[in-house]
Amino acid sequence: MSEILNVKDLITVGIFSVIMVVLIFLFGMLGYIPILMLALPIIVALICGVPYMLFLTRVTKFGMVTLLGLVLGIVMFLSGHTWVPIVIFTLFAFVADCILKMGDYSSVKNSIISYSCFIVGIMGNMLPFFVLRDYFIGSIRNSMGNDYVNVIAPFLNYEVFIILVILTFIFGLISAYLGKIVLKKHFERAGIA
Repeated sequence: MSEILNVKDLITVGIFSVIMVVLIFLFGMLGYIPILMLALPIIVALICGVPYMLFLTRVTKFGMVTLLGLVLGIVMFLSGHTWVPIVIFTLFAFVADCILKMGDYSSVKNSIISYSCFIVGIMGNMLPFFVLRDYFIGSIRNSMGNDYVNVIAPFLNYEVFIILVILTFIFGLISAYLGKIVLKKHFERAGIA
């Protein structure tokens, strides 16, 4: 079997990119509620586990997960985020790809850990809020108002960021495990045990 990505692989990446983008943006609207804006990475980790695990039943080549992360990062950038999600999503997707490769694309354990690493890439959307806090607070104040800023500003610190990364990883594990249960027959057909 060739290790080079072919058209079918690229189509698979494209289809699952669209599915995940739709889910991320659909649930991203919860960010209009101030406190839920901070919880968005955790929410995304919960909702994207099943589609990602289904995607893994079609992944047999290194680079497919990295490409998925790159596409998601580019879409985030094009939707108004900074360039940071491109780098962070691609980096964590590459790590997820390496984890899958270590399990020879047939390990459930590696698949679950792969998703948890992959979905931490969503923190690329949040990182600028914490690093460039004052700039983004001003920007949010202009677009969402003082009440919104007053709710989220106390939480925009590095301690909360670290907690969000940890919780996103943990909820990624939970979501991937649930995805494995829901997609048991798909995993069996794909030879993932």
